[in-house]
Amino acid sequence: MNKAKRAQIFARLAAADPHPATELEYRTPYQLLVAVVLSAQATDKGVNRATRPLFNDHPTATAIAALGEEKLAGYIQTIGLYKTKAKNVVALTKILLERHAGTVPHDRAALEALPGVGRKTANVVLNIVFGEPTIAVDTHIFRVANRTGLAPGKDVRSVEDKLVKFTPDAYKLHAHHWLILHGRYVCKARTPECPRCPILDLCEYRRKTAT
Repeated sequence: MNKAKRAQIFARLAAADPHPATELEYRTPYQLLVAVVLSAQATDKGVNRATRPLFNDHPTATAIAALGEEKLAGYIQTIGLYKTKAKNVVALTKILLERHAGTVPHDRAALEALPGVGRKTANVVLNIVFGEPTIAVDTHIFRVANRTGLAPGKDVRSVEDKLVKFTPDAYKLHAHHWLILHGRYVCKARTPECPRCPILDLCEYRRKTAT
């Protein structure tokens, strides 16, 4: 795929949704971090159902640290791998309190040093909280990048590196959101909804759906 076509793809996605945002519900950077950690192998809708009462009752790092693993698990038991996630959330929360005064650090290495936080989670936090032009590659973005020909790669890191390299600077800040929402609602895994796709004529996927 050439440079002009990539630019046109992002231009159309931007025109359709000028101000994209995460579908995870949060009120503070700390809450976003927790929500993203919980979202691994889970849907945003499922995470939101669990975090609404959690964040209402225990909105701060201090409150969740005091809550403890067992009680936290009770709030998030509808989410996959909830016991492991409860352990990680309490552990990362204690580290934030001990080393960062309870605040989310603006530093990739510090973020990735937290339990349950990998490169993708760090990228999401750096992008949404700190406005960095990072691109977090999840299953939706991996699929869209490969299927459309936008940034094909065999693994998530190779796709991320290509997206960072090939995405025009003007679109990098919101690229992650445009691609994830496109993959979630249009370029679906089993049956992509090609007839209503805004980039249909630019997409290089050969097996487009007709209906």
